[in-house]
Amino acid sequence: MLAYIPSPPQGVWQLGPIPLRAYALCIILGIVVAIWWGERRWQERGGQAGTVLDVAMFAVPFGLIGGRLYHVATDWKKYFGAGANPIEALYIWQGGLGIWGAVFLGGIGAWIGCRVYKVPLPAFGDAIAPPILLAQAIGRLGNYFNQELYGRETTVPWGLEIYPRFDSNGDPDPMNGISNGVVEKIVHPTFLYELVWNLVVVVLLVQIDRRWRIGHGRLFALYVAGYSFGRFFVELMRDDEATKIAGIRINSFTSALVFLAAIAYFVFATKGRETAEQLQPGAMKRPWPWQIGALRAAGASTATAVTLDKSEVSAKDPADEADSADESDRSEKAASEKSVDDDSDKAVTVPPEKSAASAGEESDTAEAEPKSTAAAKDSPDADDDSAEEPKSGVAAEKTTADKGK
Repeated sequence: MLAYIPSPPQGVWQLGPIPLRAYALCIILGIVVAIWWGERRWQERGGQAGTVLDVAMFAVPFGLIGGRLYHVATDWKKYFGAGANPIEALYIWQGGLGIWGAVFLGGIGAWIGCRVYKVPLPAFGDAIAPPILLAQAIGRLGNYFNQELYGRETTVPWGLEIYPRFDSNGDPDPMNGISNGVVEKIVHPTFLYELVWNLVVVVLLVQIDRRWRIGHGRLFALYVAGYSFGRFFVELMRDDEATKIAGIRINSFTSALVFLAAIAYFVFATKGRETAEQLQPGAMKRPWPWQIGALRAAGASTATAVTLDKSEVSAKDPADEADSADESDRSEKAASEKSVDDDSDKAVTVPPEKSAASAGEESDTAEAEPKSTAAAKDSPDADDDSAEEPKSGVAAEKTTADKGK
């Protein structure tokens, strides 16, 4: 017997007059997790606490609007075709958020927030890239409860059971109704494939970031490229209604183009990672998008700064070692000279004869002579002959004085 995956019997629960929708809860949970983890990653890179939440106040609303606009634009017949109800284009709780529109407009919202709080958008994108993809994985659980975004019919053991749902009057209601337990078909759980792929890419992004310390928006580019790669193949397995170009789903075209653009950015963007000082508010002045010349100049200056930092780091050790060695040699030489001088002062004594001869010339030398003589006399290491020499010297001096008289 095949172990097919059962679908939830319903995706909405009534708490009095308030409908509790699993899809909305998954979206909210994903946003909360992304902000919490993104905040931690931003602070680990040296950014100020609270920045991710501040910027999210711009990015999240823009992302939700962009996701809905993309979904409605690519499935416009569902809302504006014959017999459709255009007002349902606003029913975001019924599902239908296009990730490409969410990333595009969400990025614009994040850019506005970064401009307001004066932080670099590329570095911000690198910090929140893995959290955003994790949020997307959590959001895919909402598709499971809504019984949407599944693939073609299949007989694989992990196939997903799809049940028809009905409201309290017995009328079909796929979104708000409750299933009767009858299996309508077995399909590929493409939402589950995408969920697993997202988690794999999250792990890879974290490991790449830790090992190579990627910055300047390149980790965000890897997130976009990784997601696009998996989404391209997931789209090939779906057969639900969607806009097609040359028989190929439009999301497949979008995935391929976005993948190429992300890889190009990763290759040509500035290498290295921003310093903690550059993440502080106002540390980096960023031009407006339409200021092409200023953008190039900013990129060039950043690249130069990164190159200089690397050259300083690479040249720092030998230079510092040489300077330290020179300074150490100078210190040792000075200490040695000082030690020699001290030893000389302690070891050299004035001969009694010289002291006697210069007694009449310098009074200071005459005053120092008795001290030197006394020290020599009191020294326990002095020989008997050396002890008698001062006496003979004094006697000779006295004799000479008497002859002069």
